[in-house]
Amino acid sequence: MFIHNVFFWLKEKDNEEARQALLAGIKSLEAIESIDSAYIGPPAATRRPVIDASYDFAEILIFADEAAHDVYQVHPLHKKFIEDCAHLWDRVLIYDVEA
Repeated sequence: MFIHNVFFWLKEKDNEEARQALLAGIKSLEAIESIDSAYIGPPAATRRPVIDASYDFAEILIFADEAAHDVYQVHPLHKKFIEDCAHLWDRVLIYDVEA
């Protein structure tokens, strides 16, 4: 299993239109066939010193293997998402995990 964890920080944190546009863009990725499962949302309300809740949205994508992830990376919907939404985020951080 290959788990692709992506965290997004908005450029304009108080801009609700930008927030909704980024969320819609992230959700559009769920249509990519090589994804087995997708979990998308804002930080949970938990607050402890070890938790970083500074991001605005996270997407956790589950793939069968790295090859399926590689298909996702070059998929036209993924490329369109980057093209359409890159101007909305200030920072992106990715953690890939093999399980």
